[in-house]
Amino acid sequence: MLNNDAIGIIGAGNIGSAIIKGLINSRIIDINKIYTSDTNKKALDNIKQQYKINTTHNNIELIEKSTIVFLAVKPQIIDSVLNEIKDKIKENYHLIISVAAGITINYLEKLLCKNVKIIRCMTNTPALVLEAATVLTPNIYITKKDIEKTKLIFSSIGEVVEVNENLLDAVTGLSGSGPAYMSIIIEALSDGGVKMGLSREIATKLAIQTMLGSAKLLKETNMHPARLKDMVTSPGGTTIDGICALEKGGIRINLIEAVLTATNKSKKLGEK
Repeated sequence: MLNNDAIGIIGAGNIGSAIIKGLINSRIIDINKIYTSDTNKKALDNIKQQYKINTTHNNIELIEKSTIVFLAVKPQIIDSVLNEIKDKIKENYHLIISVAAGITINYLEKLLCKNVKIIRCMTNTPALVLEAATVLTPNIYITKKDIEKTKLIFSSIGEVVEVNENLLDAVTGLSGSGPAYMSIIIEALSDGGVKMGLSREIATKLAIQTMLGSAKLLKETNMHPARLKDMVTSPGGTTIDGICALEKGGIRINLIEAVLTATNKSKKLGEK
């Protein structure tokens, strides 16, 4: 429980909304201690109506009422947001958690001009259904207790791990962009089913459930993916022929290259 904290979320978009949903579902903090701000009145009204939390258009008001502050805004407006609130941020009091893509800890520290506790996080769109893959990295002022609080919050919307900041571009290339890769695979499997006579509805449902079930089996058993592949692949059977077709098309190298290419693009976007 976060009994002694109040959480303020600047940005009521998809990620901000997902964090709110996770906090409420997990009951790790009193609903009256959750605040969110946004310049979009419609977005705030929707959040207020759906979750019954405190909302405001004033970021200064949010900072004054919060101990943990999420920066859930687009990278291009991070400068204006921090310039607005930096005088109200207190050292050894506020914990700043940034989910702004590509914005480094060093950049945030320079904008804030003080020794503020900062944790940079990378999460992904499955946060919307509380199945996110989140990675966090702290600055030098973060304590063990700060890490525990942050992990507690993000575990309410999925899985969370800690890595060094220099690996966050790789995280972007893998799990940040990964939902798009998975969607292409599901769509292609559905196309295959349709080609073989299944209706689009049934083919898509089967493709989604197959990926979901396989992922759940691997997660819950901690089984190596190769072992699951071998379990399904009988000698001279249908699956090995399908795998041969995938290998002939270069599925492994194509997915590896996708992660590599997205990682390198993330590095370029993060250059400031």
